[in-house]
Amino acid sequence: MITALQKDEALLADLAAASTDEDTLHVWWLGQSGFLVQWAGERLLFDPYLSDSLTEKYAATDKPHVRMTERCIDPRRLTGITRVTASHVHTDHLDGATLVPLAEANPGFRLYVPHAIIPEAQKRLGEAEVTYCGTGDRDKYFEGKWEIRGIIAKHNEVMRDENDNCLYTGFLVRCGPFTIYHSGDTLWHDDIVSMVREFACDLMLLPINGNRPERRVAGNLNGTEAAALGKVGEARLVVPCHYDMFEFNTETTDEFVTACERLGQANRVMRCGERLEMKRAEVP
Repeated sequence: MITALQKDEALLADLAAASTDEDTLHVWWLGQSGFLVQWAGERLLFDPYLSDSLTEKYAATDKPHVRMTERCIDPRRLTGITRVTASHVHTDHLDGATLVPLAEANPGFRLYVPHAIIPEAQKRLGEAEVTYCGTGDRDKYFEGKWEIRGIIAKHNEVMRDENDNCLYTGFLVRCGPFTIYHSGDTLWHDDIVSMVREFACDLMLLPINGNRPERRVAGNLNGTEAAALGKVGEARLVVPCHYDMFEFNTETTDEFVTACERLGQANRVMRCGERLEMKRAEVP
């Protein structure tokens, strides 16, 4: 089992110690595609998976989800969370076993989720006190100095419901001077390239586990593609994710790091529970 760099009390202490000034962005990787973002004292969670629900669900099947990295925190212990995303219906992104206890600790948080899967989210969360915010590629939410909008994701196709709402999304988030792109699960798509170029992201959070049909699950960018998306989008920094969680669906970071070095793309490989700190970009 891969140990978290920080977990439980140590992680909570690090969260509490992070500065709350508007010139600093703090980001912790919580495993898989889960990230905790703190800016100016406000906290957002991207796609948290903080349970063993999938390991338990598939334990007796021909596709066991054997966990590789230990859980870094019980969601009941995370507080001050006002915004949470769930990019699509797959349980490692929309996990009732994570979101229900999270809602108990943070009642009324805003859950940004594709319009088309809100009924399924409500089914999984039951009576949890959550504010549902439908998010597609035409939706924008402005909340003080925060802006949250959806962007298409291709997993493995761009899929829409009868109302033309995306089933899979990524998220573009602006908080003060910082812009973050969390892709959710996705393959390469030209519309994504256009959007990230327009937004000039400080930080991109991108999957690197690739697309292998023999895994019998929808795929994602591989390491080379994630590095290339960061480069074409002129990201200040790219952080890889969606690896080291389940044995059957992972990759090493070697390809990603090598591609970033070849392209001259700034990157950071994080350990579970680790904090990344970014300062406001200097304007020439």
